[in-house]
Amino acid sequence: MTSFEGDLEEQLKEAGNKLINPPSSIDELLSLLDKVENLLANVEQAPSESMKDALLPSMKALITVELLRHSEMDVKVSVASCITEITRITAPDAPYNDEQMKEIFQLTVAAFENLSHASTRSYTKTISILETVARVRSFLVMLDLECDTLVVEMFQNFLKLTRSNHPLSVFSAMETIMTMVIEESEEISLDLLVPLLSSVKKENQTDSPIAWQLGEKVITNCAVKLKHYLKETVLSMGIALDDYSQIVTSICQSGPNLLEHDQVNGYREHLAHENKLGKQPGSSEPPQVIMGLAPDTVLYQNWPICG
Repeated sequence: MTSFEGDLEEQLKEAGNKLINPPSSIDELLSLLDKVENLLANVEQAPSESMKDALLPSMKALITVELLRHSEMDVKVSVASCITEITRITAPDAPYNDEQMKEIFQLTVAAFENLSHASTRSYTKTISILETVARVRSFLVMLDLECDTLVVEMFQNFLKLTRSNHPLSVFSAMETIMTMVIEESEEISLDLLVPLLSSVKKENQTDSPIAWQLGEKVITNCAVKLKHYLKETVLSMGIALDDYSQIVTSICQSGPNLLEHDQVNGYREHLAHENKLGKQPGSSEPPQVIMGLAPDTVLYQNWPICG
């Protein structure tokens, strides 16, 4: 063990124990949560046994009702940010039991609503949560836990909250999450498809252009998977194909062989490039690097977890 790791473990234990009996002052609590988050960001995946012991106080404190259901949104987002770091550290194993993970995902999805408030304290933290969730793929656990209603809410929030002034990494993270949720789902519900289709109505190309772009990207990425479902959903909504983006018409009217060739290859390219964060086509800027995530980051897979 290096001296840095030893110091980190001691600081984690100290901060975690303070969090078990959190300060009543909101400012002091937020400061303590910031410290815990910064410490967690320096913990690598596959931690040693001594580091696992050092993590326990924080892990126990963060899941208490007092913090998880705090009345202040800034506190909730800070708690979600800390837990997101913990899910990164423990991947591919979920850090808590099934019921606790469901509540954590509820908190995480609620935190995403801060993406529409760029001037708030929690805005930057919310972006970091979104990026980490997308990179580590912890959202796949939502499918294993059958959090169907929450997944629909997440899709609705992304399409409602995406903005032209967001960093490119926000759009990219939303696209990755939505694409992989669809591709990894055994069945695609009508509730999930309706907001996606609504986003690519022709009127939204002017009214909500960023949501339109996001919807188009996700539908294009998932063309093969969505073909059968799109036809049924368009019919059930009673809206003419001409009222949607051209991609919807193309998918519904094209033959299966064409889709298999063009769209599957497109989706494979999407997956191959999804780990290159923030790199805009044609840009000479290097990909963004998110603190705490190495190129060999361990990811969550779509398999059942134990409670």
